[in-house]
Amino acid sequence: MSLGMAVALGYCAAFGTLIPPIFRGEFASKVLGTQSGVVILIGIVVCLLGIGIAGLAGMSKERELPEEKKRASIKEFDLKKGVAIATFSGVMSACFSYGLAAGEPIKQITLQHGTTTLWQGLPVLIVVLLGGFTTNFIWCAILNVRNRTGYQYFNSEIRTYPDLDHEPILENAIDAPGEEVARRAKRTATATLVKPEPVRAPMLSNYLLSALAGTTWYFQFFFYTMGETQMGKYGFSSWTLHMASIIIFSTLWGIALKEWNGTGTRTKALVFLSLLVLVGSTMIVGYGNYLGTLQGS
Repeated sequence: MSLGMAVALGYCAAFGTLIPPIFRGEFASKVLGTQSGVVILIGIVVCLLGIGIAGLAGMSKERELPEEKKRASIKEFDLKKGVAIATFSGVMSACFSYGLAAGEPIKQITLQHGTTTLWQGLPVLIVVLLGGFTTNFIWCAILNVRNRTGYQYFNSEIRTYPDLDHEPILENAIDAPGEEVARRAKRTATATLVKPEPVRAPMLSNYLLSALAGTTWYFQFFFYTMGETQMGKYGFSSWTLHMASIIIFSTLWGIALKEWNGTGTRTKALVFLSLLVLVGSTMIVGYGNYLGTLQGS
């Protein structure tokens, strides 16, 4: 998980930050051709380094897991498949940044109708988030049909279905061993006489927590679009700050929730180093934007 997150966020930070100015033909003039642009580029590289160190910290923690937990995770381990999916996920996640950049005409129309500069990016979110909603809705509907779980939106009872594909099929009493027939008959009789209590999900709290998660998740882009308007001509660098902040605050939450308790000195040192590097990257990017506001930069 840690390695996958490091790979995904690394690609997302790099592609989401650099591709928009490259696509607009501004990379050479705005990034490589100015002192402030070069400083911002250095900050992006430092951010990627910090994300990589965070991944190393997670891998170090996983190596310290008990043997039984290691065996449980190794069953699903496939390095090639994991790296491929994390790479695809990171590149595709960067498309959110492309969508915000491509929404520039919408921002201009918004400004023409009297919207203040601070709020000009909000209408773009309607279009960008609609794409994310569509793909998630379709895939969830497919899973509801495949797993027969659509009823769970309205019924708290969690039903279980037998795995018919792996259920042993007994043709008749002559073909099957007598002992197996007896065991099967006993299980059937017990299941018929004793009906287990239904397992129920906490519907109200689940709906409330889902709504809270969705609202909180949206607010990151609500405030991101506001901050982007204040970044000047180097607005593309705000995506790097966004990715770095995700790692910084998620790591701080992990420390607060004691997720790193019991780990070795090396792991804790890597966690501290990743935070230090990521904070440093945000300062470098911020300094680069400051240089961009000076005359003659």
